[in-house]
Formats: sequence, C-alpha cells, structure tokens
Amino acid sequence: MSHKEERLRYNMNGTERSGIKPGQQVSVVMKQDQGSGKLTKGIVKDILTKSSTHPHGIKVRLEGGQIGRVKEIAVSR
Repeated sequence: MSHKEERLRYNMNGTERSGIKPGQQVSVVMKQDQGSGKLTKGIVKDILTKSSTHPHGIKVRLEGGQIGRVKEIAVSR
C-alpha cells in the first residue's frame, strides 16, 4: 500500500483532524457506548479535539448536541 493510500485510509477512520470538517456526516462512539462500540450517526457541528491526531478518534459535537469520537466518515458517492 502506498503512503498516499495509507494516509487516505487513516483519514477515513476519524483519527486525523484534517479529515473532519463541520457539516460532514460521521459516525461517533459516545463515552457511555465505548464498551459496546455502538455508533451514533450525525452531522459535525464543532471539532473539540485541538491536536492534529488522536488514536481513538477526533472528538466532535454533533448538531444534535451529542459528543463522541469519530469512528467513520461518510463518503458521498
């Protein structure tokens, strides 16, 4: 796998801040759901993580007010 392909895959799992923008549809795991891994879908309102990367996913606030770490970024086709 090339470095570019690896970087793209890395962005898609929500661990890089640069891959997440307000208005994007994402799936997050909220703190109370960390044990089960249950995902909650929503639209990013605010990005809460200040660092450029986070191994467990960038923390965001969804438009509905839920806060969680991004696990998946929806890809428009």
